[in-house]
Amino acid sequence: MDAKEVFEILVREHADMLITFIRAAVRDDELAEDLFQETMLVAWRRLDQYDRDRPFAPWLRGIARRLIMAEFRQNGRRFYTCHETVLDRLDALTAAVERQPGDQWQEKLSALEECLAGLPEPFRLAVELRYERELGQAQMAEQLHLSVAGVKKRLQRARERLFSCIERKLRLAQAPGAP
Repeated sequence: MDAKEVFEILVREHADMLITFIRAAVRDDELAEDLFQETMLVAWRRLDQYDRDRPFAPWLRGIARRLIMAEFRQNGRRFYTCHETVLDRLDALTAAVERQPGDQWQEKLSALEECLAGLPEPFRLAVELRYERELGQAQMAEQLHLSVAGVKKRLQRARERLFSCIERKLRLAQAPGAP
């Protein structure tokens, strides 16, 4: 297999993860897509610098991260809060999801969707307000009739439930004899 074929396989395996990583930092979908494409071009041009003894996904995220920070310095309005520490945390969370059982990112996203649908209403609403409607904690507190501390706790519990549910679903899917 030549380098081009290997690259195409690796990109197919990691494309969903990478665009999710970029969209978590970028507010504008068009910019996220541009950054994704630019990351792929840089990765292709620097493929000879990739250490095949190391995982491919963190290498791709490293390229994307540098491009995100360069774009952020030029035009910060098109981003969510974007600082090195935020990208560090986002990278760590993405890596943690990658380490979960399940062969493909799409399998993990499907588990997330199922788990979100199964959350009790108060938790599902908190997740929706924060991550889909992009409300701040003070706005959420007002809508949910909670204190800001109550909102933080509800989101923490929702994330814990989601993580446990996803982990359970992926482990079951990997069990011998699973459909």
